[in-house]
Amino acid sequence: MGSKNKLKRFKENETFNNVIQPEREEALAGNFELKGKWNSDFFKNSKPIVLELGCGKGEYTVGLATHYPEVNFIGIDIKGARLWRGAKTATEQGLPNVAFLRTQIELLEQYFAEGEVSEIWITFPDPQIKYKRTKHRLTNAEFLQRYKKILTQDGVVNLKTDSEFMHGYTLGLLHGAGHDVLYANHDVYRNEGAPKEVTGIQTFYEQQYLDKGKPITYIRFKIK
Repeated sequence: MGSKNKLKRFKENETFNNVIQPEREEALAGNFELKGKWNSDFFKNSKPIVLELGCGKGEYTVGLATHYPEVNFIGIDIKGARLWRGAKTATEQGLPNVAFLRTQIELLEQYFAEGEVSEIWITFPDPQIKYKRTKHRLTNAEFLQRYKKILTQDGVVNLKTDSEFMHGYTLGLLHGAGHDVLYANHDVYRNEGAPKEVTGIQTFYEQQYLDKGKPITYIRFKIK
């Protein structure tokens, strides 16, 4: 994407009511005003809040919001030019239960209070296969503890990926640490039983993976 296009999208993001772009310093200082108040001050309702981490173009966030109007969805990504697409689609479709937060996932606890989130989706994350990159892997032990802090007591995490490595790594970590694996499937389109929100929503890249015959895996779990 050209720099002109990016600048145009950054400017348009500023006009969308569903895009929140806080300053990093504001969050680190504990001054983010919506923390603990997403329901009362942003969505203006008491519906459950679900996050999509590394949402990219927001296809899953928008897809889930369309299927489940009784739930609030927040897509999180650091790349504003990407989440612009989801924000624009949600705006055009008049979806009141969608928001996009432009920030780094490492800072989640600065934006959400304890027990404020009922569910987390991690869709097609970078598996960070190289050993030096394991600290950025979104299902490592450190990230799981971050998620636990903001999730409700019954909160769940969903991992959907085309990476057999990421699937195996996460399952091993979950079993090893005694977390609750509620459901696991190493090929959701060939094995029956996957929840409809797993097979009923497909991202652009997911369709490409399927065209190449790549299996899509899924895990649903609770953090102990």
